[in-house]
Amino acid sequence: MAKKWVVENSDLPADYYCSNSAVFQSRLVKLQEELSGAMDEKLKKTFPLTVAVAGEIGNNSFDHNLGNWPDIPGILFAYDLSQRQIVLADRGQGILRTLKRSKPSLTNDQEALITAFTETISGRAPENRGNGLKFVREVIIKNQMQLSFQTGNANLELRYGERDLTVKKMEPVFRGCLAVIKF
Repeated sequence: MAKKWVVENSDLPADYYCSNSAVFQSRLVKLQEELSGAMDEKLKKTFPLTVAVAGEIGNNSFDHNLGNWPDIPGILFAYDLSQRQIVLADRGQGILRTLKRSKPSLTNDQEALITAFTETISGRAPENRGNGLKFVREVIIKNQMQLSFQTGNANLELRYGERDLTVKKMEPVFRGCLAVIKF
């Protein structure tokens, strides 16, 4: 459903659409409450980090597209605790266009995705920011989690215990971002 929305602009159930940051924050708090109430031993240790990862990715969608949404502002935010999965997606500018403002030498989505997860850089220059996705990477690597993150035609896979980044070209190409967190 998320991929179809970012590629084709299909309809979304209202429960999954966050039109602005305040709606997203409210739903993120709901996720946190649900995770804290459904705790097994694994979740007791990682649920705050899971919420922080989802929060960082969702907040980036709003922070980096503010005033520049190409068509539909807001994000898709859905989760299924029984499948231990969180999905976030936006129809924003994408990472390449965002980071080219600070690093014009970037030439493709693969370079931009690697840069976003390895360098302290921000599409909101000259603000001293840009650590969020590095934080996400460290959380995934150090905890039994996985992240699949696609923007443009690039897909990054992060897994517990694996420091190396795996970035592949993907189809279909789309302008925004799509993240799937497994915990």
